[in-house]
Amino acid sequence: MPVITFDYQDYVALLGYEISKEELLKKLPMIGADLDKVEGDTISIEFFPDRPDLASVEGIARASRAFFGFEPGMKQYPLQPSDIILHVDPSVKEVRPYIATALVRNVKMTDELIASLMDMQEKLHFGIGRNRKKVAIGVHNYEPVQPPFTYKAVDPDGVEFVPLAKVESMTLTEILHQHEKGVAYAHLLEEYKRHPLIVDVNNNVLSYPPIINGCLTEVTPYTKDLFIDVTGTDKKAIHHTINIITTALAERGGRIETTTVKDGKETFTSPNLTPPVRDLSVGYVNKVLGTHLGSNDIITCLEKMEYSATSLSSGILAVSVPPWRSDILHEIDLVEDVAVGYGFDQFAPGFPSALTFGKTLPHQHLHDALRTIMIGLGFNEVTTFALSNERDEFTRLGLDHGPRVELLNPIGEDISCVRVGLLSSLLKILNENRHHSLSQQIFEVGVVVDEQFTNCYHLAGVKIAAKAHFTECKSLIEAVLRDSGTKSYHIAEKDHPAFVEGRCARVIVKDRELGFFGELHPRTIRAFNLEYPIIAFDLQVHGLGQPHTAQDQ
Repeated sequence: MPVITFDYQDYVALLGYEISKEELLKKLPMIGADLDKVEGDTISIEFFPDRPDLASVEGIARASRAFFGFEPGMKQYPLQPSDIILHVDPSVKEVRPYIATALVRNVKMTDELIASLMDMQEKLHFGIGRNRKKVAIGVHNYEPVQPPFTYKAVDPDGVEFVPLAKVESMTLTEILHQHEKGVAYAHLLEEYKRHPLIVDVNNNVLSYPPIINGCLTEVTPYTKDLFIDVTGTDKKAIHHTINIITTALAERGGRIETTTVKDGKETFTSPNLTPPVRDLSVGYVNKVLGTHLGSNDIITCLEKMEYSATSLSSGILAVSVPPWRSDILHEIDLVEDVAVGYGFDQFAPGFPSALTFGKTLPHQHLHDALRTIMIGLGFNEVTTFALSNERDEFTRLGLDHGPRVELLNPIGEDISCVRVGLLSSLLKILNENRHHSLSQQIFEVGVVVDEQFTNCYHLAGVKIAAKAHFTECKSLIEAVLRDSGTKSYHIAEKDHPAFVEGRCARVIVKDRELGFFGELHPRTIRAFNLEYPIIAFDLQVHGLGQPHTAQDQ
């Protein structure tokens, strides 16, 4: 979770009200946070990641005013129009299609603001921005540039400018290979032939999103007017992000001015601080929380969480959501904030209204027996993640990419699908333990998704040792089958690209292949950056032991 560090005196100045440090440390965690450490006037507090609006001391001070009862309800920030226009060129649509901009004037660049702004920018890049892939933020000194601005895609070898932290002009390609920020984020643009760029009317470069800003618009302690751009692949995310940043700067005395973005046939004003309105049922709140709150009581709780609300007919509230709150997706999110505003310490503990007795799931007895067998054979149990990727599940094992459950919006290339077997997961554990002495032997009873896209349990094990060989693996398999009570099985030869030819076999029970085992091919061993012989097996649990029902899967 993000840890926000701030100075107590700076916080009190932003709050605008007196509150002792002791009372602050007592009340602030009730918003939804944990104290990390306190050293003198320096306070570090860990907020839940679903509240990016609290990623700065400015956001914390605003939330505190409402929660502590100083200024309940939604804070209103006046907006003034500017003459700034930004044109979105169609060329950028295939790369990074969305952008929002704003101007904040009369900003006093104190040391506290600079530190807070940099910290907030990085936390938003990581939280909402998914490490700049989804959202990237640029903060610029407005004075050296002149609108209208243009957001376009260009040939990375055909444009050059001086990036931040450098004194020489570099092409976009050179930035990706030589600049520290370019090297860190080059993977976000490597698949595209044209790269995004923001320029002014004189073709001066403001930003090369999501990589680096230009040196021309570097923010200094003397900067008074800040131009902000937020680009990304998610329209809602970029608008929430620019609302969070501009309102935080307004807390420091800045004056927010709107800009006009012309995107083809669409023209909109940014930032837009009009609060969305959601309906909330009084009955639903009380049903979920087990309370008997009236409409006015719920409104009071919501006002402590920065909302504005009015009562409609038939027990429905119209709730205006702060435009900097990106976490409100459903009615239950409002109920959660009612509970926070009400106070978790106000809920009376009680016994469950219904008495039930738990019992072991049908398949658990077999799973426990298999674990006992494997431990008796000298193996150590591990638990690995069910999410994997195509490279580990197929490519490294020499398999063609088969049926699999893919993630629609993976946060990284290492977790893009659900695993189809346990073998690669165990080999990655061996890779992480290369510094330990041999031999090593581990197993797992875990869930995979089969070719029919149903969940099923597998038992798999691997052993790495200088003299590990097929005969030893066959003996292990026979011990597992014997001790689990599996009868009427036979072993037949199997061709598997991950194993040495002639040293792989399959286990057949009642004319159905239950799994396979053998000696891994050196090619597979090297693919997981290992060096010594490895034996491995992967068996379906359903089919081992006594006959089971479909429910046992």
